[in-house]
Amino acid sequence: MSLSLVQILISGLLLGAVYALFSSGLTLIWGMMNVVNFAHGDFVMIAMYTAFIIWKLLGGGPLLAMPMAAVVLATIGIIAYLGLVRHIMRGPMLAQILGTFGLALLLRYGMFWGFGANFLSLPEDLVGGTFEWQGLRLQSSRLLGGGVAVALTLGLHFLLTRTSLGSRMLAVSEDAMAAQLMGIRPDHMQAVAWALAAGMTGIAGALIATFFYISPTVGENLAIVAFVTVSLGGFGSVPGALVAGLLIGVIESFSGYLIGAVYKDIVVYVLFIAVLWLRPQGLMGKN
Repeated sequence: MSLSLVQILISGLLLGAVYALFSSGLTLIWGMMNVVNFAHGDFVMIAMYTAFIIWKLLGGGPLLAMPMAAVVLATIGIIAYLGLVRHIMRGPMLAQILGTFGLALLLRYGMFWGFGANFLSLPEDLVGGTFEWQGLRLQSSRLLGGGVAVALTLGLHFLLTRTSLGSRMLAVSEDAMAAQLMGIRPDHMQAVAWALAAGMTGIAGALIATFFYISPTVGENLAIVAFVTVSLGGFGSVPGALVAGLLIGVIESFSGYLIGAVYKDIVVYVLFIAVLWLRPQGLMGKN
């Protein structure tokens, strides 16, 4: 394999890891309470603006922006759950769809009001420019984003499968009534799930802001990526989101190289439709 193809492969994996990180929050919410959060992409957008504000006011890079964006988004996640989601969960699926879609519009047009429609960006050298090794040239921002994203996605999987908190959350997802009889408060666990999912999304947004444009509408594109990733990997599966995110990142990178950046999304969506046709539950979803 030529050096240029290796570079494209690595770049795709690094980008796909960030896709997996913010998609894992979407799959966590679905796995916990069967709610599809249509505002998920706009959560990422809020985190990107948070990173921009931190750089503008404090001069801080992603190491400062990540924890602050996580706190901001976790707070938004708790407010969204307590103020909206727990109420619409008692209604039909249409109420959940329209409720979270309305939340997405509120966040999006709130940012239009606050920041306008102009595209913003962080300085290219905010994370140290370009990393060179054996002829490979990779953006340091992508290396940081990919490494942190893989670590946090695996950490989320460990938390859900190897800790008492994860066991309580799993119990609520399986049978909320039975969990309540065992002394677990479903309402608390679901609020924790929203805080955790939104916090992970906040970190992903702070990372992706270092190499992606920032605008109030960027959440639309990122939401589509998240839904494709989660559907491809299997709703409710964090490892599935990681595998699908890496796969989509690689496919996007090679498609952009072979047929042009304008058409790269077409290849991803064709693959997405093929998987839904052949295996609707996704690559690692339950039968």
